[in-house]
Amino acid sequence: MSLSLPLKDSAGESTLFRSRVLVAGLGIALLTLALCVRLVYLQFVSHEHYQNLSHNNRVNILPLAPTRGLIFDRNGVVLAQNAPAYSLEVVPEAVADMDSLLKELREIVAVSELDERRFRKALRRKKAFQGVPLRFLLNEWEVASFAVNRHRFPGVDIQARLSRDYPLGTLAAHLVGYVGRINEADVAKLDAVAYRGTRHIGKVGIERSYEGLLHGDPGYQQVESNAAGRTLQVLERTPPRPGNDLYLHLDAPLQALAEQALAGLRGAVVAIDPNSGGILALVSAPSYDPNLFVNGIEASRYRALRDSPARPLFNRALDGQYPPGSTLKPFVALAALESRLEQAGKKIFCPGWYQLSEEGRKYRDWKKRGHGHVSMTDALAQSCDVYFYDIARALGIQRMHDFLVRFGFGEKTGIDLRGEAAGLMPSPRWKRKARGKPWYPGETLIAGIGQGFVLTTPVQLALATAALANLGERVVPRVVARTHHLGGDEETIIPAVRHSPIVMQRKKNWQRVINGMVQVVHGRRGTARSSGFGARYRFAGKTGTAQVFGLRQEEEYKEKEVAKHLRDHGLFIAFAPAKKPRIAIAVVVENGGSGSHSAAPIARRLLDQYLGQGVGQKKVAGVEMGAG
Repeated sequence: MSLSLPLKDSAGESTLFRSRVLVAGLGIALLTLALCVRLVYLQFVSHEHYQNLSHNNRVNILPLAPTRGLIFDRNGVVLAQNAPAYSLEVVPEAVADMDSLLKELREIVAVSELDERRFRKALRRKKAFQGVPLRFLLNEWEVASFAVNRHRFPGVDIQARLSRDYPLGTLAAHLVGYVGRINEADVAKLDAVAYRGTRHIGKVGIERSYEGLLHGDPGYQQVESNAAGRTLQVLERTPPRPGNDLYLHLDAPLQALAEQALAGLRGAVVAIDPNSGGILALVSAPSYDPNLFVNGIEASRYRALRDSPARPLFNRALDGQYPPGSTLKPFVALAALESRLEQAGKKIFCPGWYQLSEEGRKYRDWKKRGHGHVSMTDALAQSCDVYFYDIARALGIQRMHDFLVRFGFGEKTGIDLRGEAAGLMPSPRWKRKARGKPWYPGETLIAGIGQGFVLTTPVQLALATAALANLGERVVPRVVARTHHLGGDEETIIPAVRHSPIVMQRKKNWQRVINGMVQVVHGRRGTARSSGFGARYRFAGKTGTAQVFGLRQEEEYKEKEVAKHLRDHGLFIAFAPAKKPRIAIAVVVENGGSGSHSAAPIARRLLDQYLGQGVGQKKVAGVEMGAG
């Protein structure tokens, strides 16, 4: 049996091959057409778009940080400046062994654990060819030591930049404030465009309140870079606009003297020009060195400042709230005169205590044996509590509250610094809301001598004193007097802002109270007569002593037996000269005891200095001081 094999179908195979070639050719033609269309689209239709993308890959815009404005006192003393600062920077790509490098560098330059942690964190954010700061603020010895050993450390170099510097250290630290590195919280609130390239921002004080003026406007430069981002050349440069310089009302010699007077104490001093509202001195003691915060403070140092019982970081002048004590009495006296109380025009007998009723509690006078018969002038000069208990009772708390708030008690002054407390001028409504209790008559008596719920800040007390000195003219306190643009004649005077004046029904009431305050320092029985002795000008003042804790009915206060932190605060307010005053002052010495012994002498020294009655010439904290 024979098998027959199928014959080859050449015609069919040929037809199949031609069809496959046709399909393949058609596919290639379509793909070629699509490629041509795409090329035409890229080369002609989207030419400009891709040209810009290419240009942007080659050309980058880098920000240029502006130079921060300087801060001066009224006489041109520099309080904040930009000083050359040297930092040690490392280019990672040029370092073979980073750990070995850091170990060897420590033999020449001090590198703390904080420096290293900050450096390694920055390494992760920077490109390998960019310099990363390892140490800031190298001193001259460290710069010289590294320069000699520079050849041993490829990829490491010293860079000079401007850094914020406070040449007078602790002087006016709470007023001027400080700058610090921009953190995440700052970034969330900042204008990203305006702060590109800026590393520091004002944190507290003037540095923060006037950040917008001090910072300036950034500049830009166009640079050509390669694919790795390395700069090849600068194509175009727009310089930054530096920040404005600030000139303050502050008198640096007066500030230095006030800080010296409070050395070793806790307290505050605020001196103000009653005519312009300019802050002449603002002291919170103890103070701190703001230079510590500029490039990051060590954790151990910050904890020491934060946890110190003396609270050096706390601004007592703005945020400290104290019972005003007897410094409130001139204002209560004025309220009594204005209300035409019968008591205000006659003498009152002071036996050393006061009672609301025959069976009631005895409210004691500071003088155990009493003052005898006293007029208003006598009561102010001798600080008779019983007189003001009687006045307060006749006034009532609501009338007293409504009058005293006109002087700014219980409200913020509006000073051009942040962080101000409002103090407290109590009323029945306030107590009901805050404590859920009614107001008691005895609390009115205590409020009349500046105790109980009454609280005031030193700046608030100084402003009220200025209003009294000015016969009711009230100004908003201001730290900055004028601004000046660096390199130009552009200067802006910041005008005084005035409140509506406090108008009295009888103008002679002002003088009656002022006469009593003059007797405080110049009268034979004045509580601060020792501080007025020998003055070649007449001034008005009022002492105050504020209790830190309450005493029981028959309990007697013995300062030497009381722990220092529980002793009375000493206060003093003053303005000078008594006619046409040029300066008003409030002094608070925490746990200083009697205001006549602790606070009044400080005020006298400041008045002498400011009015040109200082003796000799010397330097305090590097500030020249003379006789005026």
